[in-house]
Amino acid sequence: MKVILLDNVQGHGKKGEIVNVNDGYAKNYLIPKKLAVEATNSVLNEIRQKVAKEQRLLREERLAAEELAKKIGGSVVVVKMRCGEDGKMYGSVTNQDVADGLKAMGYEIDKKKITVKDAIKTLGIYDAEVKVYKDISARIKIDVQSI
Repeated sequence: MKVILLDNVQGHGKKGEIVNVNDGYAKNYLIPKKLAVEATNSVLNEIRQKVAKEQRLLREERLAAEELAKKIGGSVVVVKMRCGEDGKMYGSVTNQDVADGLKAMGYEIDKKKITVKDAIKTLGIYDAEVKVYKDISARIKIDVQSI
């Protein structure tokens, strides 16, 4: 009997695979324990549609991420910090400060996705990288100014 595995089954296959198993094993073990469903035409068609929908959503998500990376790539984020007379700041610029600067520009980016090479403790312009998607990132500049 052909069944579609709903979970990993040791010795038979992984979740989502279509495997051929003995009728008794399928009817008495796999199907009652909800580890598999019988591979009928309607179930196979339903799974194909679900996979196609997931792939379409992933494609749309990737395109949106590429568009966002193009928009913010090369942007200059201005971060205002308090500093002493010699230009040395009282603290350092954090990823949250950069994320707030991007938010002020209209981009909602999580602070965990921002990478700054070194700690920023003086005024000036620095490079940073924003990871927008798995393998899509954009380079931005951080302009640190005093208040």
